[in-house]
Amino acid sequence: MDEKKCVLSVRGLEKGFDGDHVLRGIDLDVYQGDVISVIGPSGSGKSTLIRCIDFLEEPDKGSVILDGTDYTNMSAPLKELHEKVGMVFQSFNLFANRTVLENCTLPLITVKRMDRKTAKNIALHHLEKVGMASFQHRGALELSGGQKQRVAIARALCMEPQLMLFDEPTSALDPEMVGEVLEVVKSLAQRGTTMIVVSHEMTFVRTISTRVLFLDKGVIEEDAPPQDLFTNPRSGRVREFLSHHYGQGSASHSRTVPVAASISNSYSMP
Repeated sequence: MDEKKCVLSVRGLEKGFDGDHVLRGIDLDVYQGDVISVIGPSGSGKSTLIRCIDFLEEPDKGSVILDGTDYTNMSAPLKELHEKVGMVFQSFNLFANRTVLENCTLPLITVKRMDRKTAKNIALHHLEKVGMASFQHRGALELSGGQKQRVAIARALCMEPQLMLFDEPTSALDPEMVGEVLEVVKSLAQRGTTMIVVSHEMTFVRTISTRVLFLDKGVIEEDAPPQDLFTNPRSGRVREFLSHHYGQGSASHSRTVPVAASISNSYSMP
């Protein structure tokens, strides 16, 4: 059996803001096909971690090595990294005055210098994946929150990234729209897309992840397969977090907790 390729290697990553240490010596390896979910309390450094991986925040110390290239030594252009990493934000970040199709083709035309016909074909392919091809001529402002997030996912996929980063992709959505976005992310995981997902949707995390990281006070407190972390966590801090989240006396009770916004009842996508 072939060894999986290491897509991302993070070593000794540190980041602080105004004297507050947000990340404290993070070490992380991500292999091809991994679906790594990052959970933890608010302010634990989850979003800062993936923003440092994509250099939306510059790390104070440590290294970020993607596909064998160390981007922290500044010898490699960050433009190259941004073409290899797809980022999906909480707030969609679509071009408000553009159509769905234009939101997906513009990066291909301006960054990858593709001709319009090729860019359109690629965009429609990925819009079809997320159930939004029929909305291609709709303006971004006409979409619901769930639809905007699906377009944002398609736009990131158009760049054919080696790694997808999701920063709480459902946190800005109304509850009834959460399921449709989670279903898209789940389908990407099933296709073998390599991704890191910051999420507070515990049942979803447990369903899609190959590994779950519990981050607390800027430190990876636990890194384990979901079945281990959710049913038999080693760390008392993880047990406390899960007990609070599920409102149960022990983490093991999470096996029977009903899903608040269950993805088992798949949302039909227009």
